[in-house]
Amino acid sequence: MPSVSTNDLKNGMSLNLPEGLFSVVEFQHVKPGKGGAFVRTKLKNVRTGAVIERTYRADEKLDQALIDKREMQFLYPDGDSYVFMDTSDYEQMQAPRDSLGSAASYLKEGDAAVIQLFDGEIVGVDLPASVELTVTETEPGVQGDRVSGARKPATLETGLSIQVPLFVNVGERIKVDTRSGEYLTRA
Repeated sequence: MPSVSTNDLKNGMSLNLPEGLFSVVEFQHVKPGKGGAFVRTKLKNVRTGAVIERTYRADEKLDQALIDKREMQFLYPDGDSYVFMDTSDYEQMQAPRDSLGSAASYLKEGDAAVIQLFDGEIVGVDLPASVELTVTETEPGVQGDRVSGARKPATLETGLSIQVPLFVNVGERIKVDTRSGEYLTRA
């Protein structure tokens, strides 16, 4: 596994530490007037999502994790896991629902996604900025009830529950922001 110096850390870089696989959220190189320089980091566990803070000496070596990204198609949920197919060689892979994080709430059958692989294991999913989903359940909008900014709960085809404006009805396709989980617009 390649080593990387703490002086060369970048946001988004993946590290294979003894505690597990981590992604660099942010880092700060500190050079105090007295003593040696050090690097203060905030690291996010790729599998669990837990965030830890670590301090390293300047120029300390860490193992860099090489994350392979492949375009795959989501085929179907299978019990507590999701089945993906590699679009280049049609190989199928299963991923536990918890390894996908919040991305599982936005995936529907047939969707394309960029899968992050580490040692042949799916460790994450890169989704587009927004996805189009169909509203399956919500209260009907009442004529004349048009308070500016008013919201109501809605359940989408993937089972995700979000707040939508009062004018959105069952069967309509809406765009949802995958980063914040908020309603954007009608599709």
